[in-house]
Amino acid sequence: MRVLLLSHYYHPEHGAPQRRWNSVVRTLHEAGHDVAVIAPPPHYPAGRVAAEDRERYRPGTADRGPAGELVVRARYLPHRGDILTRSLDHAVTSVDSLCRAVSRFGRRALRPDIVVATAPAVETLVAGNAIAALWRIPLVVEMRDAWPDLVTFVGPASQRGCRVSAAKAFVHERVTALQRRADAVVTTTAAFAEILRQRGLEPVHVVRNGTDTSRVPWFEPHTTGEHDELRCVYLGNLGRSQGLDLVVRAAAVLARRGVPISVRLIGHGAHARALADLAAALDAPVIVSGRVPPSELVQHYAWADSVIVSLTAWEPFDWTIPSKLYEALATGRHVTGILRGESAAIIETSGAGDVVPPGDLDALVDFWEGLAADRSRLVPRGDGRHWVMKQAERSRLAERYVGILEELVDGRSGGSATPGADRSRRTLGAPRAQGSTGVRTAI
Repeated sequence: MRVLLLSHYYHPEHGAPQRRWNSVVRTLHEAGHDVAVIAPPPHYPAGRVAAEDRERYRPGTADRGPAGELVVRARYLPHRGDILTRSLDHAVTSVDSLCRAVSRFGRRALRPDIVVATAPAVETLVAGNAIAALWRIPLVVEMRDAWPDLVTFVGPASQRGCRVSAAKAFVHERVTALQRRADAVVTTTAAFAEILRQRGLEPVHVVRNGTDTSRVPWFEPHTTGEHDELRCVYLGNLGRSQGLDLVVRAAAVLARRGVPISVRLIGHGAHARALADLAAALDAPVIVSGRVPPSELVQHYAWADSVIVSLTAWEPFDWTIPSKLYEALATGRHVTGILRGESAAIIETSGAGDVVPPGDLDALVDFWEGLAADRSRLVPRGDGRHWVMKQAERSRLAERYVGILEELVDGRSGGSATPGADRSRRTLGAPRAQGSTGVRTAI
């Protein structure tokens, strides 16, 4: 196959989408397929490209990714991290991605057999739909979050008036329409897949985010008197969606009660400063610090007694699983889950920790107070790492993803997408020219 991926987030950035696609692209190449990626220069999460990278990754350049894939850089718009400027950034990249796809892969010999558009950013779906329609090739839409439900849920319309309500309805209809045009939709949770099926979308596949257990060390629980305080760590986005002010308030209450506790909130997000200010105002034993490189995550897991995974109590988050949950399960550390829905069910089913309702301060305070008093409760009831290896090992998930793409191309062409197969029956563009290697020659 010749696969074209449209993504707003890609190597050398670090994040769940980037790790996911590094694995899938590597598996595609190992299976003998060719991959091209159109993505903006690396500017996540700062919103701007680092000065030392501007020349190498300027729009229009192309280089090889870690698996040998061709990566074409599209235009982007520097942003401040707010929803307006980020949306404009997504829109600029979407339009330019379409233009670059047409100009670089327009010749029949170079056209992809299938296009994958991954969201967020939702605007990427527009470019993916246009490319698929133009070249009459299958389109896979990947919904990494519960879109459009998240964007239409946040901030009840009753509080903002009829114009906002109408705008949300329009966004919901347009995004759902884009999803319906896809030949397949991939989601990261079974719950959201079922929601999409109820809306008439078919087929919908579930490919979790997962993690690579070979890169995640396992830790013995801290059940002895190595330290006096209960240590809790959160690693990930520090935004409105995580509801981490509850963690700060709970730590402050416990400190006033004389319960020894220490909390670290580590990551990047719009609410990082507000969380730090709240911790200072409440004199809470909470440290808020910025993102750390992946190589430093190990020391924070080693320090912690319990790993916090948190989402606020919005209905669409019942269908969402934070990508860090899988990594937390793989460490063997106790997990404090402040969430509902499918994420809560995973923690309970795997026996990796305990679940507290989002927004319930008393429940979190009481739970952590009991955990501090009885450290034997830090020993997970089950084996979270084993659950991940069976259900969310990244290499297995990548193989499943590749199988979905191969099936779609085979079904449309009536042939086989496997390496070395007879390509004479292909209907998705002309056979490769003598000496050509498909999109990988386009550099």
